[in-house]
Amino acid sequence: MSDPLPGRILFVDDEQGIRDMLARHFRFQGYEVLRASDGIEALEILDREPVDVVVTDLVMPRMDGVALMRALRADHPTVPFIAMTGYVELAYLLTAMRLGAEDCLFKPIEDLSELEKSVAHLVERSRRWQRKLAQLRSVSPEAA
Repeated sequence: MSDPLPGRILFVDDEQGIRDMLARHFRFQGYEVLRASDGIEALEILDREPVDVVVTDLVMPRMDGVALMRALRADHPTVPFIAMTGYVELAYLLTAMRLGAEDCLFKPIEDLSELEKSVAHLVERSRRWQRKLAQLRSVSPEAA
């Protein structure tokens, strides 16, 4: 059984223009899109809504992307994430890698094809794992 939409993405960025641009682009691609302005809002959404992938900025007020990635690893370990940053520095890239980011993109993002490929790959992987977990739960009730 295939899912009706290509996937559900949560975009987290304190810049509304970037959130809106990414949401528009990926909705046009057929994805369902959720948006948050910082890590706190993102975690509130994740507590209510399942997502296939999170795309987060690293530098934001209140709760930055680094703290969000740490929280994702602790509270939502099956949700893959992609980091974005306007600060092209080795420290940001290494931090994102250490926390398990599947990809890291530098802003401004002028060509969305790299992000499209990363999102498509992660959504498929996320959905594959969700199917396996559902199969396991149907066979073994204690796995739920």
